[in-house]
Amino acid sequence: MSTLPPPRVLIADDQELIRTGFRLILTARGIDVVGEAADGAEAVALAARLRPDVVLMDIRMPVLDGLEAARRILARQPDCRVLMLTTFDLDRYVYAALSLGASGFLLKDVTAAHLAAAVRLVDTGDALLSPSITRRLVERFATSPPSAASPADRAPAVHLDLAALTPRELEVLTMLGRGLSNSELARHLTLSEATVKTHVARIFAKLTLRDRAQAVVLAYETGLVSPGQ
Repeated sequence: MSTLPPPRVLIADDQELIRTGFRLILTARGIDVVGEAADGAEAVALAARLRPDVVLMDIRMPVLDGLEAARRILARQPDCRVLMLTTFDLDRYVYAALSLGASGFLLKDVTAAHLAAAVRLVDTGDALLSPSITRRLVERFATSPPSAASPADRAPAVHLDLAALTPRELEVLTMLGRGLSNSELARHLTLSEATVKTHVARIFAKLTLRDRAQAVVLAYETGLVSPGQ
């Protein structure tokens, strides 16, 4: 029986100790680390040359920050998955990265087992973080009044036409924004999980969403879901 090849990973962090530690952890678990970058510009260049499946991207780096590096990589390589590395979860840059299409985030004190599992998870096309964590980020940043922060500190506005969705798909998207899983959606709507997955896939296709994390962000930014719901 054939097995899928291991994910090819690029690690981008300005701390050599972090890069070395992550590389050792991943390679010991059969994951192929194809390159390391010490800043965002190097990460963009290496991603274009090496075509990794997953990029572990530090948010704050010299030359080019991780947010802009992630944006450039995802614009050129939409099939690539980016996991943001941060020191705390409620980080405005994490929220901005999710809006741009990052598949989740990892705290830098992640355990070895969780790091490897996270890379394998996003490599399959899933989002790493739970909708509830995404929801906390969105409630804190997407719904807050504008500040004097620079545009790079804020997530880009979403301009997507929800009219493309059927009433049922709009209902499903709203529930995704509230953090419901596929099994919870199936119970609430009295549908099979297979049918729910079909609805979710169509929503992602129509709105060009990468995963559930972006769906939660979109549900808030378009007003389908309000804080506290």
